[in-house]
Amino acid sequence: MQSIYAMHQKSSDDLEKEEKFLLQSIDSILDLYLLMLSSLTEIRKKEIIFLEASSKKHLATTEEKKPNKKFVNNSLLLQLEDNNSLTIALEKRKINNWSLNDDYILILLNEVKKSELYQDYMNTPKSSFEEDKQFVLDMFSELIAPNEKLYEYLEDHKLTWIDDIPLVNTQIQKQLQQVSEKSEFRVSKLYKDEEDKEFVSLLFRKTVLNEIELAKKYIDKTPNWDTDRIAEIDTIILKMAICEFLNFPSIPVKVTINEYLELAKEYSTPKSSIFINGILDNLVKEFTAEDKIKKTGRGLM
Repeated sequence: MQSIYAMHQKSSDDLEKEEKFLLQSIDSILDLYLLMLSSLTEIRKKEIIFLEASSKKHLATTEEKKPNKKFVNNSLLLQLEDNNSLTIALEKRKINNWSLNDDYILILLNEVKKSELYQDYMNTPKSSFEEDKQFVLDMFSELIAPNEKLYEYLEDHKLTWIDDIPLVNTQIQKQLQQVSEKSEFRVSKLYKDEEDKEFVSLLFRKTVLNEIELAKKYIDKTPNWDTDRIAEIDTIILKMAICEFLNFPSIPVKVTINEYLELAKEYSTPKSSIFINGILDNLVKEFTAEDKIKKTGRGLM
């Protein structure tokens, strides 16, 4: 949707160039995911360096000589540190942002250490994997993910990440929640399979190359609306939804409608989702009566 909107704004007709940028933008989501994940292990490493430096001070206190190492010994953080899939992915994608910008890791570490969450955790004598996991989950969701300095860095590093950050953080939280002592963390795949990847290009191309024909499907469904008054994002959403109805038999009609209504709520005007829902409902009835919707599989209507 955003790529098609960008094409309209630039009056671009270079389909291959715009598709390449779209795929690169999606590919970079994996870098963001790895970057956010590795922030957890990097924070732990910085704390180890801090504790070692403090213990070697000339006038080190007893506490500095024998520090509380509960944080650096956190079971989940250690599991992530030793995780092969994460290590390989970071090396393969050449994710070295935190070694080049370790000041952001120090900012995050300071925020963590001055938090009540950290103090409560460190002052609790007992230690279990579940307790360690809950602390990491809370630390990530309450202190790392919403950190403004980190957000500014990510936004400056890659503008397309702005809309990807919530998705990535939600995925990381979901995965961390599922980790146990016996189940190893696995780095997420960007695409479910090759068909999933092909869907991106197919939907983009089929929508862009057939915009005029797709627009004809809904124009007569908006008699009370001047075409120029319909938000451009709404027209793109309608075209993409219609394209899915008619060209993607494996995608349920309800899934298409729900997905595009969510996009309308997120990116368009306050009334757009109601407007779009009404048009799509009418189109589904019309297409079904004319036997134009061909869906295959279970529960696809």
